[in-house]
Amino acid sequence: MIISIVVAIAENHAIGKNNQLLWHMPNDLKHFKEVTSGRSIIMGRKTYESVGKPLPKRRNIIVTRQDIEIPGCEVVKSIDEGIALCKGEDEVFIGGGAEIYRQAMDKTDRIYLTIVHQAFEADTFFPEIDYTQWTETSRENFSADEKNPHPYSFIQLDRR
Repeated sequence: MIISIVVAIAENHAIGKNNQLLWHMPNDLKHFKEVTSGRSIIMGRKTYESVGKPLPKRRNIIVTRQDIEIPGCEVVKSIDEGIALCKGEDEVFIGGGAEIYRQAMDKTDRIYLTIVHQAFEADTFFPEIDYTQWTETSRENFSADEKNPHPYSFIQLDRR
């Protein structure tokens, strides 16, 4: 099974502020949907709460230390427990937030990385990427347009 992180980061690795995304980029949301639809996605409780509902057409697995039930989702105590639920699947996605990404980095085989080419003020950051451990296998660069206010790139990194 391939364990993949899917994340959008700013140039300064910012990913959020006040439990919200820092930008509205419809093309990135479309890309996220295309990459993850029909798959399992593991995310932390705070990330789930920022989304507000289960992501459609995906198996939603929520990591939390709290003893709670979330309708439409499977709740686990750890990333490893979430990954174990996905045994037999060809690829599973880690969808954040920052602490979940940190815990998953050493287990991850692939990163679907959107870089928004601007720095943002934030309180939540993606961990530093040691590029010596990764090979860039694809990249698409885009200019800002009327719907996507910042230039951005879709990059796929595969572990060496």
